[in-house]
Amino acid sequence: MPLFEIETDLHVIITWAEDSDVAMAAATESYPHDRVLRLTKRPRDTWVISKAALGITNAFDPCSIARDCLSKAEGDKLHAIRLYMHETGTDLEKARKVIESNMVMGW
Repeated sequence: MPLFEIETDLHVIITWAEDSDVAMAAATESYPHDRVLRLTKRPRDTWVISKAALGITNAFDPCSIARDCLSKAEGDKLHAIRLYMHETGTDLEKARKVIESNMVMGW
């Protein structure tokens, strides 16, 4: 079964479907208020997302830095956030998300 990429004005949907009509129906059923901008049959059954396309272009690993900050802060979330901001130059919101994500994963 082919893999389709359906881009709407708000989402990118990846789905297997028998043909493009079935893929389009799945998209409009799932997101009826979205306008379909593009529907592409993928050449393979694998999907790859570019990190650069997601804005992850830094050479450092944010998770390892966050775990290191949590370790230095002895689990103190606020202190770890401050350390992460200092070490990476990241803003408060992004630092909070990275630290909290790594706390959930059991740093």
